[in-house]
Amino acid sequence: MASWGANDDERIGRYVRQLRRARGLTLTQLAALAELSQPFLSQLERGLARPSMASLSRIAYALGSSQLEIIAAAVELDGPAPGPAPTLVRAEEGSHGRYGLGEARLLVAGDRPFYPMTFVADNTERGDFHRHPEGEFLHVLEGSCSVDLGRVDLGRVDPSGSPEGEHYELGVGDSLYYAGGTPHRWYSRDGARYRLFVVKQHVLLSTAARTAAPQLVTDLIGATP
Repeated sequence: MASWGANDDERIGRYVRQLRRARGLTLTQLAALAELSQPFLSQLERGLARPSMASLSRIAYALGSSQLEIIAAAVELDGPAPGPAPTLVRAEEGSHGRYGLGEARLLVAGDRPFYPMTFVADNTERGDFHRHPEGEFLHVLEGSCSVDLGRVDLGRVDPSGSPEGEHYELGVGDSLYYAGGTPHRWYSRDGARYRLFVVKQHVLLSTAARTAAPQLVTDLIGATP
């Protein structure tokens, strides 16, 4: 289960601050979106306060992220730079935790430019639309899944709750990609379990990852015959 210890409080706060800035939000704006107090968020970002899982869920939603992504990325914040060496995640490994209205398990370790994961849920509740700047890819491994997509230019739903966009019914073997900024939500029409393979672009915020990424591109270009 994705979790953190007392020594990770500072990294959680630092990652939230970096992600907030990457999203172009002020502390006041994040406080309003997450419906939390600005003093609490200020203390959290400085590693002086620890959020409950409910508070972290609100913060993650406001930042277009998830509890799982924030905790997993934060604990890797000061880790070694990701290089070209293969990274193996065994079947019993990988950070796992809440992702939207279901549970997900990350299939890669470290701060990487994309997050592949498996997602399992049986929610009939549609819930709120989620929205993040990164693109996302879905592939149905088991069951069937309903997907509502809102319009990117509006980023909202109409008063009746129907998305001003598209609706898709996905079955085993079906895939769907939508661009960053697209409001989206997934659910089951009959409450049956569905399982997805999800790939989400990821913001590289750690110093090591941001330093390594352009260097890796330079090395690859330099190695081209």
